[in-house]
Amino acid sequence: MADVFTKKKRSEIMSKIRSKNTRPELLVRKFLFSQGFRYRLHSNELIGKPDIVLRKYHTVVFVNGCLWHGHKICNHNFPKTKQDYWIPKINRNITKDLKNRRELQKIGWKIITIWECQLKRKVLDKTLSNLKSKIQGC
Repeated sequence: MADVFTKKKRSEIMSKIRSKNTRPELLVRKFLFSQGFRYRLHSNELIGKPDIVLRKYHTVVFVNGCLWHGHKICNHNFPKTKQDYWIPKINRNITKDLKNRRELQKIGWKIITIWECQLKRKVLDKTLSNLKSKIQGC
């Protein structure tokens, strides 16, 4: 199926998709700050550039979009067009995420992954409460 947009227009649309400072990430950061946690963002020093780094707790938090990182529970449908591009792309993301987690664990970091679907209104409070407990080791 041909794309309905020109190559230039599609590029413009895709360039607006954020990888940092997304709405889910901002929601988690706002919660952590309100609870007294202090953190660094997108550390270049650590593999995978974790979204949130809590050095005091030796913990990193990744806030992942369900589609882009292939969250199995959400069972997102792959895009209908250019599946020969998207399926390998998302599978590479999954593989890279796994590799990054292993490397961080090897050097002693605790890793918490928050999925976009876990920040929906119905489960938001539970997710954030669990996040706080995991960070504090309770």
